[in-house]
Amino acid sequence: MIHGQNYIDGHWVPAHSGATFERRNPADRSDVIGVFPRSDASDVKAAVSALAKAAQGWAATPPERRAAILEGAATHLEQHAESLVEELVREEGKTVAEATMEVSRTPMNFRYYAAEALRTTGATYPSPGDGLVMTLREPVGIVGAITPWNFPLNIPSRKLGPALAAGNVVVFKPSELTPLMGQRLVEALLAAGLPGNAIALVQGDGAAGAAITADERVDAVTFTGSTQVGRVIHAAVGPARRSQLEMGGKNPVVVLEDADLDKAAALIVKGAFGLSGQACTGTSRVLAVDAVHDALLDRVVMLAADIVVGPGMEKSSDMGALASGDQYRKVLDYIRIGIDEGAELVTGGKALDDGGTGYFVAPTVFSGGTAHMRIAAEEIFGPVLLFMRADDFEHALELANHTEFGLSAAIVTSDIGRALAFARRSRTGLVKINQPTTGMNMNVPFGGYKASSTQTNKEQAGESMMAFYQSEKTVYLAAS
Repeated sequence: MIHGQNYIDGHWVPAHSGATFERRNPADRSDVIGVFPRSDASDVKAAVSALAKAAQGWAATPPERRAAILEGAATHLEQHAESLVEELVREEGKTVAEATMEVSRTPMNFRYYAAEALRTTGATYPSPGDGLVMTLREPVGIVGAITPWNFPLNIPSRKLGPALAAGNVVVFKPSELTPLMGQRLVEALLAAGLPGNAIALVQGDGAAGAAITADERVDAVTFTGSTQVGRVIHAAVGPARRSQLEMGGKNPVVVLEDADLDKAAALIVKGAFGLSGQACTGTSRVLAVDAVHDALLDRVVMLAADIVVGPGMEKSSDMGALASGDQYRKVLDYIRIGIDEGAELVTGGKALDDGGTGYFVAPTVFSGGTAHMRIAAEEIFGPVLLFMRADDFEHALELANHTEFGLSAAIVTSDIGRALAFARRSRTGLVKINQPTTGMNMNVPFGGYKASSTQTNKEQAGESMMAFYQSEKTVYLAAS
C-alpha cells in the first residue's frame, strides 16, 4: 500500500492538518491502492508561497535546460512503463490495453513540449525611422493545474509540460481518484532534475482545487473536468487572471444513408464504450437517418452485447470498471431516467456487480430518443448510448447542434460534399469524418465550443498552445 504525500517547497510532506483519504481499486474494492493527504487551504497557501519565491529563478533557467528536464522525465516514464500500466489499471479501472496506450503517449507529450521550450520566440515589426519594435515572451508566473481522473497521466502532462517549458512554476492538484498517478508524474520530473521548488503537488478533493483558484498569486489556472466545476473556476479567476477550461461534451455521430454501416457501427461502439464511456469526447448520441436507423441499431447492439466487461488486468476484458462509486451510481441513475423518459432500453442497462467487488455496468443502448430527454441533453460520462432518428442530413445536423455542449462530433458518409458541409456547420471544436468522436493527434489543437471550453485557449498543441503560458510584451526601441 502506498503512503502518498504532498510535495511542497522541495519536500515530501503530509497535509498540514494530518487528514488523509483512501483510494481503492474500482474493480476490486477490497484492494487499497494507498492513503494520501487530504489537503486544505493551508497546504495550498504554503505551496504557492514557496513557488512565489522560486518563480524568478526557474523563469531565468535556460530553455535548453528546461527542455532537457522534460526529455529526462519522458525517459523516466518509459523506463517505468510496466509498473505504471499496472498501477494505472488498479487506480483508475481501465483495461491494460487502454493503460498501455496512455502510458506510452505521456512521454511523447513531454518530448513535444520540450521542443516548445526552444521555440519561445518573439517577433520584430516594421517601424518608421531607425527604431525597432519587437515582442518578448515571458512566463506568466505561477500556474495552477487541476486535472481529471480519466486520463491521469496524459492530461496532466499536457499542462505541466507546456507550463514548465515556458518557464512557469506549477502547483498541481490531480484528481482525488488518481492521486498515485499524479505523484508518479512529479517523481518523474524530479528524477529528471526539475528543481524541487519549481513544482508543488497538492493532493485532495475540491477544497484544495478551490483554494488554488482563490489564491490571487496564482496567475493562470488550467482545468479539465466538468462544465459545472469549470464555470465555478471561471468566476473565481475573474478577468485579471487567466483560465483555460476544457469541460463536458454530448458528442454525436451522424450516420447518413450512404454510410458503410459495418464501419459506422464499429466506430460508434469504440467511441461510446472505450474507457467505459468515461471520455470527454466519448460518443453519447447516434443520429441516424431513417433509411439506415434500424439496420445500424441492430449492428451496434450486436457489437455492444459482445463486449466483455471485467477487471482491467484480465486479458479477456474489453471494458473495465467505472472509476468510482459516484460514477457507478450516476450512470445507473441515468439509465433509470432514460427508462422513465420513455426511451427504449435495447441492451445492457444493468450493473454487473455479482460479487459486490467492483463498479461494473453493462454497455447500454437506448433507442427512441428525442431532443427533450435528459439522456439526450446531459453528460452521463459512462457506457450509455442513445439512438435518435433523423429525417435527413439537415435534420441530423440540427439535432447534432441541439446541445449546450460543443466538443466533438462525427459523421459517417461517402459523400464528401455533405461531410465538408457538416464540418463547416457543426458547432464543435472537433469534427471527425468517418472516424470515432474519440482520439486525436498530439500535435493539433484540442478544445470545444459553447459549454465545452472557454474557447480562448486550446489545451493541446497548435500554433497558439503556448500563448496561455506566456505573457507577451511589446518593446519600442530607438537609438539614444
